[in-house]
Amino acid sequence: MPMEKTFDPAAIEAKWATEWESRGLFRPHRPDATPFTIVNPPPNVTGALHIGHALDNTLQDVLVRYERLRGKDALWVVGMDHAGIATQMVVERQLEARQDKRTNYSREDFIDKVWQWKAESGGQITGQLRRLGCSMDWSREQFTMDPHFTAAVVKVFVDLHKKGLIYRDKRLVNWDPKLKTAISDLEVETHEVQGGFWHFKYPLADGVTLDDGRDYIEVATTRPETMLADMAVAVHPDDGRYQSVIGKFVELPITGRRVPIVADEHADPELGSGAVKITPGHDFNDFDVGKRAGFKPAEMLNMLNGDANVIQTSDGLIPAEFLGLHRFKRDGKDGARELVVQRMKEAGFLIPHIVTSKEGDVVEHDAEPRTIQTPFGDRGGVVIEPWLTDQWYVDAETLAQPPMAAVRDGRINIVPKTWEKTFFNWMENIQPWCVSRQLWWGHRIPAWYADDGRIFVAETEEAAQAEAGAGVGLTRDEDVLDTWFSSALWPFATLGWPEDTDLVKRHYPNDVLISGFDILFFWDARMAMQGMEFMRDNNGDGIVPWKTLYLHGLVRAPDGAKMSKSKGNVVDPLGLIDQYGADALRFFMAAMESQGRDIKMDDARLAGYRNFATKLWNAARFCEANGISASTSLVAPAATLPVNRWIIGEVAATVTAMETAFAAYRFDEAANAIYSFAWDRFCDWYLELIKPVLSPLPLAGGVGGGPVSEDGTADHMPSPNPSREREGDDVAETCAVAGWVLDQILVMLHPFMPFITEELWTGLGDRADYPLITAKWPAPDGVRDSDASADIDWLIKLVSELRGAKAELGLPPGARLTAHFPASLKGRTDRLAAQLDRLARLETISFDPAPAGASAQLVVEGETIIVPLEGVIDIAAERDRLSKALAAAAKERDGLAGRLNNPSFVERAKPEAVDKARADHAAKEAEADRLTAALARLG
Repeated sequence: MPMEKTFDPAAIEAKWATEWESRGLFRPHRPDATPFTIVNPPPNVTGALHIGHALDNTLQDVLVRYERLRGKDALWVVGMDHAGIATQMVVERQLEARQDKRTNYSREDFIDKVWQWKAESGGQITGQLRRLGCSMDWSREQFTMDPHFTAAVVKVFVDLHKKGLIYRDKRLVNWDPKLKTAISDLEVETHEVQGGFWHFKYPLADGVTLDDGRDYIEVATTRPETMLADMAVAVHPDDGRYQSVIGKFVELPITGRRVPIVADEHADPELGSGAVKITPGHDFNDFDVGKRAGFKPAEMLNMLNGDANVIQTSDGLIPAEFLGLHRFKRDGKDGARELVVQRMKEAGFLIPHIVTSKEGDVVEHDAEPRTIQTPFGDRGGVVIEPWLTDQWYVDAETLAQPPMAAVRDGRINIVPKTWEKTFFNWMENIQPWCVSRQLWWGHRIPAWYADDGRIFVAETEEAAQAEAGAGVGLTRDEDVLDTWFSSALWPFATLGWPEDTDLVKRHYPNDVLISGFDILFFWDARMAMQGMEFMRDNNGDGIVPWKTLYLHGLVRAPDGAKMSKSKGNVVDPLGLIDQYGADALRFFMAAMESQGRDIKMDDARLAGYRNFATKLWNAARFCEANGISASTSLVAPAATLPVNRWIIGEVAATVTAMETAFAAYRFDEAANAIYSFAWDRFCDWYLELIKPVLSPLPLAGGVGGGPVSEDGTADHMPSPNPSREREGDDVAETCAVAGWVLDQILVMLHPFMPFITEELWTGLGDRADYPLITAKWPAPDGVRDSDASADIDWLIKLVSELRGAKAELGLPPGARLTAHFPASLKGRTDRLAAQLDRLARLETISFDPAPAGASAQLVVEGETIIVPLEGVIDIAAERDRLSKALAAAAKERDGLAGRLNNPSFVERAKPEAVDKARADHAAKEAEADRLTAALARLG
């Protein structure tokens, strides 16, 4: 069947996505080949495809398809994360919509509802990944709550506990009062909040005074409510103002608690009064100060419950009027903060903030206004409370040592290298990892408690009971594990571990992990820690989970802003696929990905890549109409014509450029290499250069008359002389070479644009059982023909110069001119006579000296070709037009240069305004250069 006239992305995308998967072409099936393995960062089961997913998965698919074409046994593991907090929130919201709630159900019944939700609504992202063209092994789709994965998680917990690398401890955690669970530092977002800085008097006890006679120490705080649980006041050991009172006591207002004055370098003498109130149960810095002061965590006071409401401390000193109050003002009612300030003010312990107005009036305020960096939960959306509680912790410091060594000695290659410093900085300062969460959905912690306080950790309740002894009552821990604990096992648990499966033996370690830099510590570092702890070689040394870690940037809005729903600048990748096609979106992502730099969305580029697909489609139609079909050879056909020897060399150069780029993970360079070759060398030049050989009749719509322009339409160019005699051998050779080159383009472009390339591959030849996805990467047998390349490169430069000169002089593209060539070029012009006739549009080629008068002088590779202009254009009028245009362009160029040389503009203007000025300056500078060259050509 002839190819369709119009390229329709939607139709071929649906067709090939189904075809590939139904035939099992994404599964590893080459047991004798070198394996290549990659795992996807598992999206949340609650998630939908966002633009970050589109980038991440496009890059992975480009690599997988490339390695598959190179003959490797490629496995791309796909799956989803159970997303403990997010999934429980979704199901709880559904219950709330029906005036129902989780606590109306038993734990088991609620979990059944979560599984029901997953079956009905979860995992929509997998279908969306298919639309993107992801060639994942869907037959082995993984889920972190699957039975085999759960068994791996339990084993890891139990084994780490036996090694002393998991333990239970009382520490401060980031507590989300809305979700009522601990969350990690990585799930805390810091926002600027307008708040206050209150100054209080803390009376010195036992009649003690400072050297200046004061009977109190002044402290300041942004959280006055926490004074109800203060346990000390800290001063710097070298602060002379307080040397006499170190080791003495203050008597706290409101509670009457006697607390010591301790020396600690945490107190900065340069800030405020130099004295700091210490609340170790509700501040991370204070927790450390409290431990240094000798307070055990079990002794530290806790004044809030899980809802962030005030409860009585263990010493019973909080007045009854505070009990039950929320920490902050809520629903129009004052909270503990407001009441503390009120009582301190009434008792004379509040030091007012005094401000003198412009009019000279003195105004007292309760607090000094401050912009405060405040922690919020990224999902709950409320202020995080540092809360003292018992949780399970992983000794992350110990586990971090092998991955750091692996990065240092090159077993793990981080790309770009600039991220190594960040990696080491975090790993070297890593804190104990809190892995318990107060949820129902997730992997329940395999720990059982006896009435006497003993804890038994085992893979099953039966094993725990056996360890505890018959008759000992056991109660299982209610908490579940942090979602990142289970996803840290992704590179090996997805392959069947802890069973010693063939997949584990063959596909671990993975070859590469591609992820956004924003989950370097959420996920990547933790995979390295768990992988090297549990996957070991015969010597007992940890095996890295992947050999290369590639970190890409973020996709940002066109103005460079971070995308967010609140800003309304989020882009839906599915909408982009509907508008431009999946191939165009994929190519955009790859071409813009430059070693981890952020990508700015650009609809114009997306449209350009859609037009690139259209251009390729029309080029294939041209080939089909001229008897050019699929090649039957991996190596290049024999070629004698310069144009054919040239294009074969260009294929070889492009293959080399792409392989070099892929080896360095330069997705942009690989994409741009095939784009430049397909668009420029093949479509715009080679197909034009071979038309004198093929001499085709024009196709309807002008497709056969010339290359396709950037807007997807066909440029009209006259057909070659149909009376030209077709040389049989030359035609056969050219058809064979053209078909081979088009095949190589389809193979090289396939990792980036799988849908259109598969459609053209199948449509141009009878190879239904040999789809492109199973083809071989190009291996052109031969070297670049330097003589042919020199001839054709010279021709292209000459034609480009002629076309540019015509455009600058206002001449139509088809205008036929006379050109005077140096005699040294006669051999070359004879060899390229047919191509010069078609492309250069020269009426006469002369080797005589050029006549005197105005002329355009074209310098091509150091040789000057003169085109007389007397009688062709109005020389004076053209010189005047060009001079005026040059003056205008130079004026704008110099004005922009002045702005850019002004430090005030560059430093104070918005970055996008500076970028625009630079781009405009470059454009005007190029325009002035072009006009200067045009004037020079007039002689």
